[in-house]
Amino acid sequence: MNIFNQNLDRNPANHQPLTPLTFLERAAHTFPNHVAIIHGDLRRTYSQFYSRARKLASVLVQKGISTGDTVSVVLANTPAMLEAHYAVPMTGGVLNCINTRLDAKIIAFQLDHSECKLLITDREFSATIKEALELASVDPIVIDYDDPEFKGDGVLLGKEEYEDFIKNGDENYVWKMPDDEWDAISLNYTSGTTGNPKGVVFHHRGASLLAQGNALTASMPKHSIYLWTLPMFHCNGWCFPWTLSAIAGTHVCLRAVRQKPMWDAIADHGVTHLCGAPIVMSTLLSTNEEDKRALPHTVEFFTAAAPPPEAILAAMKDAGFNVTHLYGLTESYGPAVVNDWNSEWDALDSAGQAAMKARQGVRYSALEGLDVKDPETMESVPADGETIGEVMMQGNVVMKGYLKNPEASDEAFRGGWFHTGDLGVMHEDGYIQLKDRSKDIIISGGENISSIEVEDALYKHPDISAAAVVAKPDKKWGETPCAFIELNADAQTPSHEDLIAWCKEHLASFKVPKNFVFEDLPKTSTGKIQKFVLRERAKEI
Repeated sequence: MNIFNQNLDRNPANHQPLTPLTFLERAAHTFPNHVAIIHGDLRRTYSQFYSRARKLASVLVQKGISTGDTVSVVLANTPAMLEAHYAVPMTGGVLNCINTRLDAKIIAFQLDHSECKLLITDREFSATIKEALELASVDPIVIDYDDPEFKGDGVLLGKEEYEDFIKNGDENYVWKMPDDEWDAISLNYTSGTTGNPKGVVFHHRGASLLAQGNALTASMPKHSIYLWTLPMFHCNGWCFPWTLSAIAGTHVCLRAVRQKPMWDAIADHGVTHLCGAPIVMSTLLSTNEEDKRALPHTVEFFTAAAPPPEAILAAMKDAGFNVTHLYGLTESYGPAVVNDWNSEWDALDSAGQAAMKARQGVRYSALEGLDVKDPETMESVPADGETIGEVMMQGNVVMKGYLKNPEASDEAFRGGWFHTGDLGVMHEDGYIQLKDRSKDIIISGGENISSIEVEDALYKHPDISAAAVVAKPDKKWGETPCAFIELNADAQTPSHEDLIAWCKEHLASFKVPKNFVFEDLPKTSTGKIQKFVLRERAKEI
């Protein structure tokens, strides 16, 4: 018998459910006068932030929101969005942040699928939301957010505006701790590039752990200043709305990613950290010189999606940014893997450093398991940097599952690991590197071709700003690589022969694209290239 289990039981004194909600309570208690939110001319302290979150929670309860009810929000990166991240789960409800760039049909699906009870929506998006509400079967209470920083058109759809809605709330409302840390805290839908999107359910435990994991991974000290260039609707802003309260940091809100406002915000407010897709880096770097600002310190930039090209990394460093590559999925609360830098890599030349930075890396401290496995045998692939398998995860920052979709959940968790659908390799030092999505691998004449590898070769070309490679059906080879290319603004279109020669310098001959197409690349609302669109285009070429 284990003597350490005798008469040593859990009780309220020694066991409480993990939740990120307590981070805001502590920050307001410890640093009540520290500025928590900057939005245009608005400044709110942690005391005010906590009071407003509690007021919102109390009026949500008055409207009937309780445990397990869905509150949807269609909001830009604004103070109301931050308040919702605390107020909704304070009621026991579940926060559903809807992508503001979706069309009405998909938004209507999400409102119905989540059984939305109340919707908070920004005036900017009123035309789309009006149509979505007409298409939806549910009839949620609608609250309008009329942000003073929004100068465009739009109408109010509901019976109350946000500030009127919360003004009669109780700033001393005694909010509800989750009964169980496994309780749902938020619902995020996948991009749904084929068929309806899947609803990914987060729990309080995972949100708490990843929020703290962000601070550790990003080396964020107390009172860090964070610029919101990453949409908060994307995986709950990678859990950073909760991270900033854990370190009593300052949120600098930004309704949209715009060149001059980003530089001004970084310089004026002393921003220390920001996150975003590679398009955010390109936007910063392409700013007119007169609109750029000198930065008083190195700014930490965290990016996911495709690894940044060597030229972009060098330009970001020259501009005053240190770029760290992250990797994750909606199902892992956002990034759960980091390319942690080793000091001995400083001795490498720029190409060598770029090769190291291109790897996805190692697990967050909050993720218990990260491996590359054969999806059929579930055996780990050799750590040789060459053998391709599926990237898999295990741990407390993996989703509860897909809402109302047990079959998809079972398949995702087959064998006791979360199957990401990403193909990669394990290097000898334990760092993983993605080679492709399983659906994006190109099989030509029986040989596997990594589209990422071909894209990396194209990105090195001085005239190419963006590239995406997909499979094109071929009668002889089955499939061949087809490259879609965006050129730099001042570049002349290179010839087919020049690009063939360039690729042969960097790739084996069988990996060289047979077709090169010059056009703007279709992208998702979070900046990812929509390869499913390009695959259809390639069939027509």
